[in-house]
Amino acid sequence: MFENYMLLHRGFQNVKQDNKIIGFQILVKIAYYRGIMLNLIGDFNVKVDGEEFTNDKILITVGKRTFTFAETATVKDVHWDFEKPLQLTVLKDGGLKPGEHEVTFTQNIKVSYMGQGGRISTVTQKMALVC
Repeated sequence: MFENYMLLHRGFQNVKQDNKIIGFQILVKIAYYRGIMLNLIGDFNVKVDGEEFTNDKILITVGKRTFTFAETATVKDVHWDFEKPLQLTVLKDGGLKPGEHEVTFTQNIKVSYMGQGGRISTVTQKMALVC
């Protein structure tokens, strides 16, 4: 329903730490008509130009708080609001090359009335990496 709005083109950039590029970031929105508590995220999948990044390579930032994907399962006081993007930092030594990339983002959220599979939403877009 809201899949076309999940990936934001702004904020797609490499991330530096201690003068070294450690990865890249994307901003994502929830594809569910309500927000959810962070611990209801079942799975994220990020793929760039065919290269897949598993959850152990993803950091999730909400406001000023950053979590590993594994930590989100235990966080009970953070809400991912509809219309509020999460910042995902994908760890990849050297980041991405400047220019256009094909980005696929899949989110699986655990909504109680949707059964064990949860609600899975996927979008693929061409995005230009900001230097």
